Amino acid sequence: MIRPVAILALPLMLAACGDTAPLKPAAGQPLPVKPALAQVTPDAEDLLRPTVMAAPERVDELVTRSLPRETDRFDLPPPDGGAAPPAPPAEEPAEDEDPTRVGEPE
Repeated sequence: MIRPVAILALPLMLAACGDTAPLKPAAGQPLPVKPALAQVTPDAEDLLRPTVMAAPERVDELVTRSLPRETDRFDLPPPDGGAAPPAPPAEEPAEDEDPTRVGEPE
């Protein structure tokens, strides 16, 4: 009986120990020094805000209409001027072979 109670109580205790107060430097410890190229010393909020590179904005632009493709100057025919060579014919399985069985020993 104690074991199931302990298993259920452990996640509740872990969830309750989270800190909800704003982060501050430890007592007697200053914030990090100003970066070499920064104009002002960043405060705790500035240090905790992710940069655009760390959390880029999502673009959810839907295509609302089809547009013709622009011409591609690198879309050239083959060098001999003819059509591309045909693809090699696909190998067909033998009559006694089951194509759904792959890698099974004989």
